[in-house]
Amino acid sequence: MTRSRKRPRGVTIIDVAKAAGVSPMTVSRVINGDPGVRDEVRGHVREVIAKLNYTPNLMARSLVTSREIRIGVIFANPSAAFMSELLVGVFEEASTRAAQLFLLRGEQDRPPTPDAIRGLIDQRIAGLLLAPPLGESPVVWDMLREAGLPVAVVGGIAPDAVCVGIDNARAAYDMTRHLIALGHRRIGFVHGNPDQSASLDRLSGFRAAVAEGDGLDVRIVQGDYSYASGLRAGEALLDQADPPTAIFASNDDMAAAVVSVAHRRHLDVPGDLTVAGFDDSTAATTLWPPLTTIRQPVRALATTALQLLIQDIRGGPPAATGQPRLTLLDHHLIERDSAAPPRR
Repeated sequence: MTRSRKRPRGVTIIDVAKAAGVSPMTVSRVINGDPGVRDEVRGHVREVIAKLNYTPNLMARSLVTSREIRIGVIFANPSAAFMSELLVGVFEEASTRAAQLFLLRGEQDRPPTPDAIRGLIDQRIAGLLLAPPLGESPVVWDMLREAGLPVAVVGGIAPDAVCVGIDNARAAYDMTRHLIALGHRRIGFVHGNPDQSASLDRLSGFRAAVAEGDGLDVRIVQGDYSYASGLRAGEALLDQADPPTAIFASNDDMAAAVVSVAHRRHLDVPGDLTVAGFDDSTAATTLWPPLTTIRQPVRALATTALQLLIQDIRGGPPAATGQPRLTLLDHHLIERDSAAPPRR
């Protein structure tokens, strides 16, 4: 009986990168003649390419030089309003940049399976855009490092990636100081997903603001950015014997849920309870009363991230430093009808 032999696997760019002790992206930049690679690194990589008899995949190289660019977008976020704004921004920008989008969605705030991510990468995409919270997911990054593709992260921090966001700590600080200036002394805070740097920054900003006040009674409860978690947080805060007169939630979905809890308890917003949110999503203006909130320019964040990602794809990213390449956009405090001074 004769056994068939498997066809030997050809040398890949990942094999060259491992042998040379550099990233696949660095190998790609050497192949494409990017001037941003040090001469000694360039020479070493070329020696390894010759030794391994590596032949670049012409189809893959054409991805960065052809008119149309294939970009993968991976997202999984419990806030439908946030994701709607982000995807609108991505689609609008892609339509002006001759970029074809391949979407991959996880469940709630969990990443897609490794097989699903591998399937996306196999679509011959040239770069990836990660929506929060996946820009900080170890599962996602373990696979992306092996692929060696340019990556842009919205609302998160990752080494050697384009990262676009706002100053979350300052934004939360600004809102908290606003509530204190209105006269509130019993203030509740609904924390977002603790696995995300944006959540931790917003909590940090809240704590910094209340630390500057005198005689404040602060209560912090855990949420996860979903409407359901906002309901639970609202119930927990308003069940207290001496409940807060103001509640600041880490996103608009949770803030809208707190307003719902207040209405069920026949509390007037803002007469009996001030509620503030974060994002300025559609949820902020479609409920009654409309929310006082922090405007995070979600659509502009997505647009900017895609612009910078395409720039990396076409021109090659800067040399790896192990640090994020962070771009911060401005936030704004938007005053609406859900906030007022407390009743005396």
